[in-house]
Amino acid sequence: MKSFRRVLHLAAQRRLSMLGIVVTSLIIAAMWGGNISILYPMTEVVFEGDDLGAYVHTQIGTTEKDLQEINTKLADADLPAVERSELEFRHKAVTYSLSWLRWCEPLVTRYAPPGPFNTLLLVVGFLLVCTAIKLVALTINMMLVQYIAEGTVMELREKFFRKALSLDLDHFGENGSANLTSRLTNDVAHVGVGLSTLIGRLIREPLKMIVCVGAAFIVCPRLLLLVMVVTPVVAFVTQRLSRAIRRASRRVMEEMSGLYGMLNDAFNGIRVVKSFNTQSRERARFRTHADAYFRRSMKVAFYNTFARGTSEMLGLTTVGLAILAGGYLAINQETHLLGLRMSDKPLDDSQVLLFFAFLIGASDPARKLTDVWSALQRGIVASARIYEIIDAPVRVTEPANAIKPPRPHNDVRFENVHFQYPSGPMVLQGIDLNISHGETVALVGPNGCGKSTLISLLCRFDDPNEGQICLDDCPINQMATRDLRRRIALVSQRTVLFDDTIENNIRYGSPSADSHDVVRAAKLAFADDFILRKTPKGYQTYLGSGGVRLSGGQMQRIALARAFLRNPDILILDEATSQIDIESEMLIHRALETFLKGRTGIMVTHRASTLALADRVAVLDQGKIASVGNHEKLMVENSFYRNLYGSEIADAA
Repeated sequence: MKSFRRVLHLAAQRRLSMLGIVVTSLIIAAMWGGNISILYPMTEVVFEGDDLGAYVHTQIGTTEKDLQEINTKLADADLPAVERSELEFRHKAVTYSLSWLRWCEPLVTRYAPPGPFNTLLLVVGFLLVCTAIKLVALTINMMLVQYIAEGTVMELREKFFRKALSLDLDHFGENGSANLTSRLTNDVAHVGVGLSTLIGRLIREPLKMIVCVGAAFIVCPRLLLLVMVVTPVVAFVTQRLSRAIRRASRRVMEEMSGLYGMLNDAFNGIRVVKSFNTQSRERARFRTHADAYFRRSMKVAFYNTFARGTSEMLGLTTVGLAILAGGYLAINQETHLLGLRMSDKPLDDSQVLLFFAFLIGASDPARKLTDVWSALQRGIVASARIYEIIDAPVRVTEPANAIKPPRPHNDVRFENVHFQYPSGPMVLQGIDLNISHGETVALVGPNGCGKSTLISLLCRFDDPNEGQICLDDCPINQMATRDLRRRIALVSQRTVLFDDTIENNIRYGSPSADSHDVVRAAKLAFADDFILRKTPKGYQTYLGSGGVRLSGGQMQRIALARAFLRNPDILILDEATSQIDIESEMLIHRALETFLKGRTGIMVTHRASTLALADRVAVLDQGKIASVGNHEKLMVENSFYRNLYGSEIADAA
């Protein structure tokens, strides 16, 4: 509930719209009660053959007579104290009623139409006007509710997405992007429904119910209190069902996250699925997740239906008790029920009928509130899941007072760097490495030795557990991450392209670059030729999701052009040429030979041809630097490097 209160705080910032909802809800409630109240003049006036003027005149006479009887009883000096107190209260009520009738009499005499049928026309006209006002207010109310709900949901999605982009990388590995997508779409949608339900129906429907219950209280307060004996039962059942609905709703949302994950795996790996003919297996996986989601959803539906049926039954019980009690008092002209005084004088048929009508009028919003409660429980659960991400701690934080070292730097230093992932073994153990500006260093080593982790720490995707990484004498955790990453361009093994034009993909990360800059970067990466000759619209060609319309080498050259356009001080290549053809590799090497002059280059590679670009090679083994040196030195000192280089030469031959 705490998380949902934060959602309400976001919604409450739209104060004028909230005020409009409250005002229109009050109008709707007033018109709802007004429509029901016309039952009394119809039965008491029209169907008795009177008009309003005659009715008011008769009521004044009857009220004066009642007041006279009360005054006579109060004059008795031997009257018991309890009865005297009750009579004094009645005296005030009758006096107020008489003064109100006397104030109304000249107005009714002047403006009310004479005759029963004309009075009926007035009552029907009043009904139509009230209904029209109610419908206009309802339209405005619902539009304001939707405006607040959609605006709050949009703001919540922005908060969620902003936080998701700042999460630590291992968070994506633990929860998966499918889980985040499910929360951003499905869960936020549930929050929107819960919010619109709360600020709409949970304001409007209780006001309608309060008007009807209040009017029934005016007709016969003691009788109303008697028939409300089932209210504690309603509260108990609602409280128990609320817990059950929350638990079931959380499980449904978790199943939806699993379904998103399965779909994400199947669609991203569609080439593997088709090539291995595993469509039937994927269909079976989908069916398993869909069945689990279906079962959970049916459980929620059962609780919702049970809650609605229970509340409707208890509401009908209340109305039934009212009919029995009111009918007994009216038929037998009694003032007491079960030894308790219900009224000062026997109720007439019109009062009993009006009392029933108001209770029935209260039962409709009460029934709707059951649906409100169910939607609200789902919204509460969904908001908790959303704020789990928004409030998730991140290890990489911005410094209070950022330092901005000059560009370009003189050197990059790794000083006794240790690193361990939160749920894994120690990856780096005391890394010491100095890379001068303008120098290109290659990182090699067996899988899992920490090469990519070292690069992630330099990009500050995470921070070392011990030791530090510095640009000159400035630890990078004392720099603003935007400033640090503005100096770095990363080209990874898995090329990431977006569903946009080739030009915008190259410009990604350098939004201020113009078209000429984009073309120059593409030419430098030897991408301009195939862009112009082998794509339908050149630089304006849309690539599709993941760049599926390009070969691996073409995608890598576009990624390289994007890095070149950024004009970085440090260029990082993480296995960037490991899975491309020889022609593309040769072109990329030519581009790198030119671009790396006067820049720091860091390459993770296992290819001898790429190693030739490096001034030095650092061999990592089990999280430590085993050897550092040039090609000739490592061929003598390090067996892993010697075997690696030898196998590459053999493969090339």
